[in-house]
Order: sequence, then structure tokens, then C-alpha cells
Amino acid sequence: MSQTTPTHDETIDSKQRDIVLECRNLSVSFDMDRGTSRVLHDVDIDIRRGEIIGIVGESGSGKSMFASALLNAVVNPGITEGSVTYNPRDGSPIDVLELDKGPLRNLRWEDISMVFQGAMSSFNPTMDFREHFVETLEAHDYHVGDGMRRAKELLADLYLDPERVLDSYPHELSGGMKQRALIALSLVLEPEVLVMDEPTAALDLLMQRSIISLLSDLRDKYDLTMVFITHDLPLITKLADRIGVLYAFEFAEVGETTEMVNDPKHPYTRALLNATPNLDAPLSEMRPIAGSAPDPVAVPTGCPYHERCPMATPECADVKPPMEAVSNSHEVACHHWSDVDDEIPLSTGVER
Repeated sequence: MSQTTPTHDETIDSKQRDIVLECRNLSVSFDMDRGTSRVLHDVDIDIRRGEIIGIVGESGSGKSMFASALLNAVVNPGITEGSVTYNPRDGSPIDVLELDKGPLRNLRWEDISMVFQGAMSSFNPTMDFREHFVETLEAHDYHVGDGMRRAKELLADLYLDPERVLDSYPHELSGGMKQRALIALSLVLEPEVLVMDEPTAALDLLMQRSIISLLSDLRDKYDLTMVFITHDLPLITKLADRIGVLYAFEFAEVGETTEMVNDPKHPYTRALLNATPNLDAPLSEMRPIAGSAPDPVAVPTGCPYHERCPMATPECADVKPPMEAVSNSHEVACHHWSDVDDEIPLSTGVER
């Protein structure tokens, strides 16, 4: 039997189906008295269908703005520019930033759902959890009976007693239980993509690890794509297939988790790993990152990291480095990435 060679257009269509979210020149800014505050700048990234991608960076690096921009949820007076294209499994691509209020509201729950940091503030304290689920289902014209059966299955998948949780009010559950209930609520309308902004930040270490393990199981069972926003690099290495490192409101490095942990090529990524607490490492080997992140109103020219970088040269101060391919699954924005192994050796940090 002869084998048909796919056409160019068919190849493009196949690749497009593998990308669930496509960001191009994605930027967020706020006009302030002292100038324009640029809190996300010309971000280009593709998020693959079925993957878990971790977005990592220091506080103020643009992580939460990236999460909000994915859903066109940046609050006024923020200005979101560029494009975010959602490619559903069935149907035509959707320009998220061009959606009207009604379709955008539906997309945020039914296609791309988000879990914000701090579960307590996400729930109405006068409503029990059953009411929260029913209200969400009715607002989107979902069959309540079918939806509540899914809710109970999701709660059980998250190691919660469905009836106990549904009959409880927010103040009656622990922080970890509320966070898991919020994840279940975010998935009750069967979205394809789940965006999580620091979902474990307020939880103790044991509960963080428990939720990380549960998220991996949920991804596999419900065929989800996950975007996990965090400042905690060791935490996300246990979950993510890929990691993107944000610095000064743009990506410094993106790659498969194994490569990012074992052979990162950006000086900032190496600095993050070398600054990561490790109980087995002596204090003398800990290397805090010198300096501070740039002001969003006055991001330096050239490489935004050059003022803190031990490898910086005049070129770094003058010329912005492009994203370059280290391998088929690894990109970095650094003029001197090929020298980083010798200049900034990995000494401490997450288990490698």
C-alpha cells in the first residue's frame, strides 16, 4: 500500500494542532505619572497541547501579568498588546485579545480556566461549596446534574470527601482543602487549559508536594494542558515538562525541564539554581543573586540582566540578545551562553 506524503499545509495544520496557546509580542503596560510601567514585554512563546509548563521568576518579574494576559484579564488601566491565539481541538483559532465581553467570559471558564493565588478570597463566605458549583454550572448553561457528578469526581480525585466539602462553607475547610476545592471548581466546566498563579504559595511544604502530585494525575486523567506560575524553582521541577524563566518582564530561557535543571545556559537561570536552598549544601556554597530586579519604568538597554551579570560585556549593555536555539527543545537569550559552563558552574540547588 502506498504511503501518502503530507502536503505543506497539512504539516502546518498538524503543528498548529499541537500548540494550544500561541503568544506573539505579548506586552502589558501601565501609564504612570513617572512614565510607562512595562510589566510584560514582547513575549513570544508556544504552549503545547497536553504539557505542563512552569513559568518561574523572582517577585516582580512579570509572572502574574503573563498569566492574566493569557486570558485577557489584565485589570484597568493596564494595556495588553500583541496576540494570544487559542487553538481549540475542534474549530478555528480564537484571538483571545479581540473577544467581546460575553465570549471572553465563556472562554475563561469553558476553555481556559485560572486558579489564582489565595483560595480564601475566591469564595463567597456566605455560600457553601455546593452553591459555588451550582452557580458556576447554571451561569454557563451546563446541565447541573451532570456537572455535579463531575464535581464530585474531581473532588474525589483531589482526595477530598465530596459530600463533606460540598456541604461546607469556606471557613470550615483548611487552606489546602480550599485550594483543592478551587482547582475542582476551575475544572468543572471541562476546560482544556488550566492556568495556575502561585496556587501553592500559602501552603506548607507537605501540602505543596501533595498538590503537585495530584496535578500530575489530573493532567493525565483529564487530558489537560497546565501553565503553572511560581517563584519556587525546585517545586516546579517535580511537575513541569518544560520551564520558562522570566526576567525583567520577558523570557530569558525556555527549555525542557531536564535541560533547564542540568544544563541551563542563561546566567540568571544558573544564579537561581545556585541560590536555591539545599539542606545538603554547606552555607558557604550558597550564592544569593547580587543586586535587584530592574524598575519596570526604567528597564536597562541591551540585556536586561547585564547590570547583575558577572559575565556582562559592553555588548550586553548595548545590544539586546535574541532568543537562540541551544537544542531543538531549549532556547536562551544571552550573548555568551556558550561560555556559561566555565564562567558560572552549578554548585548547589535542586536535585540534579
